[in-house]
Amino acid sequence: MPGSQMIMYEEEYQEISVIINKLLKEANAKSIFLVDKNGQLIASCGDTDELDSTSLASLTAGNIAATGGLAKLIGEKEFSILFHEGEKDNIHLSIIAQRVILVVIFDRKSSLGLVRLRVKKASDSITKIFESLMKRIEDESAAGPESPFAEITDDDIDNLFK
Repeated sequence: MPGSQMIMYEEEYQEISVIINKLLKEANAKSIFLVDKNGQLIASCGDTDELDSTSLASLTAGNIAATGGLAKLIGEKEFSILFHEGEKDNIHLSIIAQRVILVVIFDRKSSLGLVRLRVKKASDSITKIFESLMKRIEDESAAGPESPFAEITDDDIDNLFK
């Protein structure tokens, strides 16, 4: 189900927001983004005003897809953690629950070791949220779809067009 569309409920979104805001502070990061593997931005926090978050999300997903191809070439399933070091800023990417990408942007005020340590803890929490979310979606789909048209009868449709 990793490639399928998913519904994010407000409750789960708020839980994720709390986790990434905590991670932002604990890792001394500049900004954090949570992106799905299709390139859609799920959540963000920190200094995000200067960044084109739409481009960042799609390029992040493309980066993960490209390195996934590299991983397969050498016999790996995927690379779950990627790190890009720049002159001023660094980007730490990690795949969570095989469906979302956690992007942490940080500078010299933090360190890779601190970011990795804090990301591990946040990843565990986010994984639990997605497992709970998937269970909720499965339970709701097993109960059957609640169509807004379920109460409309053939007679109602006939009367509408008379």
